[in-house]
Amino acid sequence: MKMADGSTILRRNRPGTKAKDFCRWPDELFDEMDSTLAVQQYIQQLIRKDPNNIDLILKKPDSQDEGVWKYEHLRQFCMELNGLAVGLQGECHPETCTQMTATEQWIFLCAAHKTPKRIVSIKESSVAKLGSVCRRVYRIFSHAYFHHRSIFDEFENETCLCKRFTQFVTKYNLMSKDNLIVPILDEEITPGESEA
Repeated sequence: MKMADGSTILRRNRPGTKAKDFCRWPDELFDEMDSTLAVQQYIQQLIRKDPNNIDLILKKPDSQDEGVWKYEHLRQFCMELNGLAVGLQGECHPETCTQMTATEQWIFLCAAHKTPKRIVSIKESSVAKLGSVCRRVYRIFSHAYFHHRSIFDEFENETCLCKRFTQFVTKYNLMSKDNLIVPILDEEITPGESEA
């Protein structure tokens, strides 16, 4: 990014950068981002600024394609979910969690054993599959919430990831509200007008 005074801001963390100095560059407007990773960078910028401002984080810029916006959010959720997975490693293993469950009514099964179907086109089939991917990601949240609550709470208090994910899937109608079993304590979330 080129500044008015002619100087250039490099938006990368150099080797040896201290953790407290990571990503400490000025914010950039979405329309001024000139990169193939602009959507990802913009989402990450909003999260760093205030992870609690979920409405702002999920608000799609007018110039942005909705399908790309959804994909990039889902990628970001998966990247951040790694933090919860690391926290669960020491506690969630076959000896302590013999099944992937949330409550007694929610036992998750592997969908990888279905007969594969032919893909018609990447755009059509991929967008249609976002709901399925979201349900699979949500299983991790629900299992962690119901069986590893202290790890879940510590992670959620820092990142608001489950709350943001729940608002995301609700806004874009990617999951049925009946499947959203982790309680979101704040305001009631209402679905958006997006077609999923």
